[in-house]
Amino acid sequence: MNTPAVYDDEDFSTKSPGHKSRGRLERVLRRGEFAVTAELNPPDSADPNDVFERGQVFDGWVDGINATDGSGANCHMSSVGICALLTRVGFAPVMQISCRDRNRIAIQGDVLGAAAMGVNNILCLTGDGVGAGDHPGAKPVFDLDCMSLLSTIRAMRDEGKLLSGRILSTPPQVFLGAAINPFAPPFDYRPKRLAKKIMAGADFVQSQYCFDVPMLEKYMTAVRDMGLHEKCFILIGVGPLASAKSARWIKKNVPGIHIPDSLIERLDKAKNPKQMGKDICIETMQQLREIKGVAGVHVMAYRQEELVADIVQRSGILKSRKPWRKEPVPGDLAMIEAAEYKADVIANADNQ
Repeated sequence: MNTPAVYDDEDFSTKSPGHKSRGRLERVLRRGEFAVTAELNPPDSADPNDVFERGQVFDGWVDGINATDGSGANCHMSSVGICALLTRVGFAPVMQISCRDRNRIAIQGDVLGAAAMGVNNILCLTGDGVGAGDHPGAKPVFDLDCMSLLSTIRAMRDEGKLLSGRILSTPPQVFLGAAINPFAPPFDYRPKRLAKKIMAGADFVQSQYCFDVPMLEKYMTAVRDMGLHEKCFILIGVGPLASAKSARWIKKNVPGIHIPDSLIERLDKAKNPKQMGKDICIETMQQLREIKGVAGVHVMAYRQEELVADIVQRSGILKSRKPWRKEPVPGDLAMIEAAEYKADVIANADNQ
């Protein structure tokens, strides 16, 4: 049985032995504890408080916050910008990188910049085509894909060099992730696809929404038969459905998401469909915790982030574990003290 993770004296300024990063998410997973990550809905705004307010609802309930990168090929505040703000106040972001919008030069630069700001987790994605979003006339890049992006950042971290061969004076210390979808055909290929992502450098993966636990169990059986659960941490995507109407729309219009008719029927018959959607999400999380090889859940409550704390608390998946403590970024305290000192000097000069 795992010891509850209180760890108030834990030092996040250095890596633990054998770890890729110094971040909380990796430490939680490597201790064998059931991890919880969540997705932050990016604002259409240049106001940093919009990010702080959305991040605050996760405080105390998750081990990492995903900052999406133009999800669905729609324009929002950038992933690297959100991560810069989240690390500033001590949250642990998972920076998503889509290959759609930037070439290898820009991406490698973003990785170095993010690592310098204290980002410890990066999720590598190929990205949706521009035709799916609100700028269909944009020029797609796709210089890399998820596989080559994984191998690129792994080389930067483990070999200390860029794709050009140029040596890095300080490699990025990051925990690398990728996305998986066990619910999209061809189903037999999905475990093999996971194996390829692990070979490319994935340390953890986050899945598409899971609304069909028996289907996931079949996938996990194949994953365990291949020994992949011992090579990579697998977090399964979950989220509350607002109504039967929204469930039917998602099932019809969003590729790769499978919602059983029996689940839609439960929403249809419910007096309070939104509450039923939360209850189904909680049930799913509890079932996932019992599946061997599932290391955690990734909660995606699109425009319903305020529900995450209640869902996690009611599910009991954290058991006695203390779920969150903000991670100090090395040098932040000194920077804050220097900035405060400078502000005091300016204020005193103005008063003279």
